[in-house]
Amino acid sequence: MRRQAGLAVEFCGLHLDSPFLLSASPCTDDLEMARDALRAGWAGVILKTTSVDAVEVDLAYPMMSRVGAGGETMVGMGNIDLISEHHIDAVEKRVRRLKRAFPDKIVGASIMGASRDQWETLVRRLEGAGVDLIECSFSCPQGSLGSKPGAMLAQDPALVRTVAGWVKGAAERVPVIIKITPMVADVVEVAEAVKASGADGIAASNTIPALMGIDLETFCPNPCVGGRSAFSGLSGPAIKPITLRVIAEIARAVDLPITATGGASDWRDAAEMLLVGAGTVQFCTAPMRYGFRIIDDLCDGLRAYLTSKGLGSPADLVGRALASIVSHDDLPRLRMVSSIDETRCIRCDLCYVACRDGGHRAIRRNPDRVPYTDEEACVGCGLCAQVCPVDGCIEMRVGEGAGGRGR
Repeated sequence: MRRQAGLAVEFCGLHLDSPFLLSASPCTDDLEMARDALRAGWAGVILKTTSVDAVEVDLAYPMMSRVGAGGETMVGMGNIDLISEHHIDAVEKRVRRLKRAFPDKIVGASIMGASRDQWETLVRRLEGAGVDLIECSFSCPQGSLGSKPGAMLAQDPALVRTVAGWVKGAAERVPVIIKITPMVADVVEVAEAVKASGADGIAASNTIPALMGIDLETFCPNPCVGGRSAFSGLSGPAIKPITLRVIAEIARAVDLPITATGGASDWRDAAEMLLVGAGTVQFCTAPMRYGFRIIDDLCDGLRAYLTSKGLGSPADLVGRALASIVSHDDLPRLRMVSSIDETRCIRCDLCYVACRDGGHRAIRRNPDRVPYTDEEACVGCGLCAQVCPVDGCIEMRVGEGAGGRGR
């Protein structure tokens, strides 16, 4: 019998009983909620982004919206939330209480400042409270810092290096993680600035600014707040491909631990993020939608997957997919064709229509509407397999003359 895999990981010198953390979010903005999450089995929590006592926090409600026609089809969630209404005086008390109750769990805190003094004050107070990790929100508007007030700090590599250096210089014992944004031309340049600052790791890579939709009756974008709206931060499954790309780019170029954040909904998503270089995975939208108990499915699913692969821990996954990511010019040129399993076909016509009007008109239909592939016409684009609703009904295989074809 195969030995069951473990889930414990080491991240930035910290020991976690699994790679699964709750990110700085509404899930971690209440002491009792944070306690419930740790009791449920999460390895740790990052308390929602806090500020110094003098900062005025004025949030607008409602702040949530979604992409999708209904609850079961939601592919993304948007929010116009910015920062916790609880200042550092409340957060440092929560850190103390949580560490007393859960000494073996990770209690982190997210911070945001508008000056060097504010950043350093937040660090000193949190360290004094016993926090395990400090995450710096460089992916939200930063007040008067930088050449473009109100822009994301992480969009300016020089400023990233400077401010991250302030924070790291003020931290005497705890690791400092810099949370970046994907909204840059070169994320590697930003990651290199983080490394140059001396910071210990990167959180990649937060929500994406988005307009969540327009109400066609009122003409007001969502969420509508008294007849007006603002750009939201898009999270959830819709942004997972972007998060994977950001993690992969950083992992291939910069030697820093990465905690993934943005788009993970289940253990499979988490495994993908580990495979492209993340060491831990943070969750927000999924527990907000389904509750803290999803941690059981995350742990059970990842453990079973690791065991099935003969791997001992999540660390054995980290970065294993990176070698397969190459430039377009380095991809092999194979002669691919689609193969349709008639026994699984439900005669929905989706592959036929897609190939007819968006592919290469290579799918034909028998009189009984069962589709088949004209291999001479098929170029192997794979569109049919993507639109097919039945798993395994359409697969791409290497056709005759598999040695490749010219471009």
